[in-house]
Amino acid sequence: MKRTAKAQWNGNLKYGKGEISSQSTVLNQTPYSFKTRFAGTGTNPEELIAAAHAGCFTMSVSATLQRLGFIANDLNTEAVLGMDMTDFRITGIHLSLKASLINGVSAEAFHEIAEGAKVNCIVSKVLNTPITLSVRYQ
Repeated sequence: MKRTAKAQWNGNLKYGKGEISSQSTVLNQTPYSFKTRFAGTGTNPEELIAAAHAGCFTMSVSATLQRLGFIANDLNTEAVLGMDMTDFRITGIHLSLKASLINGVSAEAFHEIAEGAKVNCIVSKVLNTPITLSVRYQ
């Protein structure tokens, strides 16, 4: 399987602008710029990385629960991507998972599942940055 996305850009870094499109067309000539990346409203590459990580991690938790014979009731993940604006580098991603109790799954077991997903989800494996996790299971 292959997934594709395209980016187009015109102009210099600070005043130029571009568009991002994805194979699925969920992003379809979606505008981005220096302003949307660092100071304004709109999408940017870092936001898209955080969204991909949140989605991948949450699906990984669900898949592990399913393999163990359980169904997730409600999993909600926020991924917060930190950036060093001096070096223009990603400094880390913090995943914050809130989950509803699942009959038959202890808090300790759920935390182990979440830790495994943090390490083993496809997006985590491609990122070269520290990843931290907090879990609220109630």
